[in-house]
Amino acid sequence: MILVVSYPNEEHTIDVVNRLRNAGREVRILNLSDFPGRANVSLSWSEKSDPKYQIDGPEGNCDLSTVRVAWWRRVVPFEIEPRIKDVAQRAFAESETSQAINGVLDAIECTWINPRCADESAHRKPLQWDVAKRIGLTLPQTLVTNDPDAGRNFIEKVGIGKTVFKAFLSIIEDWRETRLIKPQDLDRLESLRYAPVIFQEYIEGVDLRIIVIGDRIFAAEIDARKTSYPVDMRMVIGEASMKPIKLPSDLQHMILRFMRALGLIYGAIDMRRTDEGDFVFLEVNPAGQWLFVEERTGLPISQAMADLLSELHDKHA
Repeated sequence: MILVVSYPNEEHTIDVVNRLRNAGREVRILNLSDFPGRANVSLSWSEKSDPKYQIDGPEGNCDLSTVRVAWWRRVVPFEIEPRIKDVAQRAFAESETSQAINGVLDAIECTWINPRCADESAHRKPLQWDVAKRIGLTLPQTLVTNDPDAGRNFIEKVGIGKTVFKAFLSIIEDWRETRLIKPQDLDRLESLRYAPVIFQEYIEGVDLRIIVIGDRIFAAEIDARKTSYPVDMRMVIGEASMKPIKLPSDLQHMILRFMRALGLIYGAIDMRRTDEGDFVFLEVNPAGQWLFVEERTGLPISQAMADLLSELHDKHA
């Protein structure tokens, strides 16, 4: 069986799962928010039989011990019974649920895309930048700080209008675009004491979204330079022009080395290519999106993910 850990209506999940099921594959989608209220779990061990990891939820009953490959796509938190009002009791229920569900996911003898521990650590940008630099990828000048004086010195060094600031993670509840520093932002630097901020040299050029699936690399050029917001192509993806490109072979080799160093099988990498032809690494998202690239370029990314899941399943069947 192929396991996909995701949530309802996640479009990448739907696309890949439909391809797998159309090819006759047995696939189970596991939504963590179904636990503990909407799904039952029963984990058993005995001397006379193999372990049984039974899950009975909205998609029916299955034994997770039959999973041969699992895709850790995009996850949501466990949902604790709202009638539990006491904060300590809610924390206890969440902790116990986490121990059971995450414990069984760790116990499954299968290949993960991505390995869950690697996926968690690879989301952290300081680690990404450290690995990227060691591999030989070019980085923009970068500072992470909660020290107002350090932030002010960095901006003075790089220049107002040439420095961007951004969040570590974009969350639905408080989504924030990458922004250029303006003179009035200097008056807000004292707020750095509340949380660290990323400051980076702004790299002029064309955005690249690079999707890595196993040893396969799919790259697209996203030119947002003539749009209403060239600083962050995510804000103007409909305005930007887009086309598939082939990366230089030496850059492809470095990207694969970078992915392996982080322990990732899948990743969506953002880079910028300058007018001089230099490639500058910005970040990798271990659960990044690709459908907007596939729809505009025709690159067969979803099928590549379905193919890899099928190949790994058959390898370990």
